Amino acid sequence: MQLVFASNNAHKLQEVRAILPEHEILSLEDINCHADIPETAETLEGNSLLKAQYVWDHYHLDCFADDTGLEIAALGNLPGVRTARWAGEPANPANNRKKALTELNGQTNRAARFRTVVTLIRDGKAEQVEGIVRGSIATAEYGNGGFGYDPLFIPEGYDKTFAELPAELKNTISHRARALQALKQIL
Repeated sequence: MQLVFASNNAHKLQEVRAILPEHEILSLEDINCHADIPETAETLEGNSLLKAQYVWDHYHLDCFADDTGLEIAALGNLPGVRTARWAGEPANPANNRKKALTELNGQTNRAARFRTVVTLIRDGKAEQVEGIVRGSIATAEYGNGGFGYDPLFIPEGYDKTFAELPAELKNTISHRARALQALKQIL
């Protein structure tokens, strides 16, 4: 089955293609979509739907989109829906990680979770699934793998950050992996 993943993020595309090898996953670039799809909703569910709906409305192709948020308990579940742009524009993962470490300086409660919402649109009908991974925020950055907040996030049951874990392992336990496993069930 051919599906458009409403993203041009190379890291996400690689992760998604590894998790869904039985499907041909096309990027926005593959369908000649060069629009900056707005993410103006106040929830992960809303942004995921906006992106998938844009692809369906403009290209009439079966598609899916995701939105992910890091929710840090001690910070009232911030950055949440603003995860990618928390430190301001332009979006910069290194600045976002620095802000997280600064905001948590001196905090003993470092509990956090990553939450991904995926919206699938097939034949114009939308369905949503969610994946969550709980863990904590490290006191410094560790590892060179992954992207975004991966050098800070230690998943529950592990003593290494996502950036230190092999991609094959991360792709079985991550929030996106869990959401994509739920997506597989409805495909």
